[in-house]
Amino acid sequence: MADLRVNIGALALKNPVMTASGTFGYGLEFADFVPLDGLGGIIVKGTTLKPREGNSYPRMAETASGMLNCVGLQNKGVDNFCDHIYPQVKDINTNIIVNVSGSSPEDYAECAARIDALERIPAIELNISCPNVKDGGMAFGVTCAGASSVVRAVRERYHKTLIVKLSPNVTDIAEIARAVEAEGADSVSLINTLMGMAIDIEKRKTLLSINTGGLSGPAVKPVALRMVWQVAKAVSIPVVGLGGISNARDAIEFLMAGASAIEIGTANFLDPAITVKVRDGINDWLDAHGCKSVSEIVGCI
Repeated sequence: MADLRVNIGALALKNPVMTASGTFGYGLEFADFVPLDGLGGIIVKGTTLKPREGNSYPRMAETASGMLNCVGLQNKGVDNFCDHIYPQVKDINTNIIVNVSGSSPEDYAECAARIDALERIPAIELNISCPNVKDGGMAFGVTCAGASSVVRAVRERYHKTLIVKLSPNVTDIAEIARAVEAEGADSVSLINTLMGMAIDIEKRKTLLSINTGGLSGPAVKPVALRMVWQVAKAVSIPVVGLGGISNARDAIEFLMAGASAIEIGTANFLDPAITVKVRDGINDWLDAHGCKSVSEIVGCI
């Protein structure tokens, strides 16, 4: 068996396979399908400072080779996570990582600070694709200034591994990556969903309640792969790749493009055991090609 261990900054993963936020619940929901301790990490659903109801239904729509969603970060808030979810997940023998969202740098920082106090949460993933309510609703992650402001605020109050999840809805994602690296990000993960739309031509209306949503699934993979390759060459911190990974071959492509680890998202809805299948598939490929460690193929393109 090949050595599948990888590192994301100071964060040690037993293998490079993690779950994408919003597609794996808090991990507990998948315990009947996969051994949770067999994953490199579980990134739990988006968590905000205050509870959020999310958007009105319908908020999911199937598309060709993917899906659209506009769930809207529905969650019960960080205090509920600390009081009720954390006690249930803290003893799972893998890295439990919290995805943090917010509407201002101060919200992000306060939410991160409360999670910082949880001993068994070794990292957070910042979702900077959220709208900045103080700046007309433009997403933080689409400008260097906006992305930097969030990372700077969080870095002052969060002291563990900080992964920043980048939006693909930008002109130059490498520029954004360099900006968050400069503010103290330990890693970047990409891509978040691409903005899209679907229309019911009989009803003459959009399929989502707020008209547009985030596109994920196999359709976005070529875009995600290109962006991971670009960013991996632009920064010196580790890159986590995601976007349309459906099997081990997809995951290996991301690793070869420069990702030190990967996340699996939409594929979890189709096959709840896909994560361990991808992990085992990576190992089988490495064995078949005489590779002793997964590190041998990271960034080989």
